[in-house]
Amino acid sequence: MRTGATILVPVRTTAFRTLMADEFGSIRAAMIASDHVFAELGGRTADQALAAGLEPKDIWDAVCQVYDVPPNRR
Repeated sequence: MRTGATILVPVRTTAFRTLMADEFGSIRAAMIASDHVFAELGGRTADQALAAGLEPKDIWDAVCQVYDVPPNRR
């Protein structure tokens, strides 16, 4: 039974890209990943964070926070 708590699951890079495209559309997702600098990611874009080896789940969480993605879609 869910009580409104967020269920955390591992996210791989391909899943991260799919989540981004599903949430923002493929063109906007690519723009966000390459252009938006996230303080939560140490002043990196999502693409830079991935290249630096940060966990895709952590990057997705940062995107969700900044863009107010509803918990049921995180």
